[in-house]
Amino acid sequence: MGFDQNFIYGCSAIGAGLALIAGVGPGVGQGIAAGHAASAVGRNPGAKGDITSTMLLGQAVAETTGLYGLLVAMLLMFVKPFQAV
Repeated sequence: MGFDQNFIYGCSAIGAGLALIAGVGPGVGQGIAAGHAASAVGRNPGAKGDITSTMLLGQAVAETTGLYGLLVAMLLMFVKPFQAV
């Protein structure tokens, strides 16, 4: 392995670490959504089913951002485009 491959592998590792930062946003967003849903159910217990289903749909959409970040990180770490065959 030459200098160029080591540099590329190092940059891939740094990029993978940065891509995992994408997991912070969905975690914060889902926590806020769950907190607001809990307070909404506390105010109106009769709407618990509607609130819960809407919250879960929103959290599923928000989670895709974190999964995309994880996918990019895994690709950067495990797919070696310049590795000798």
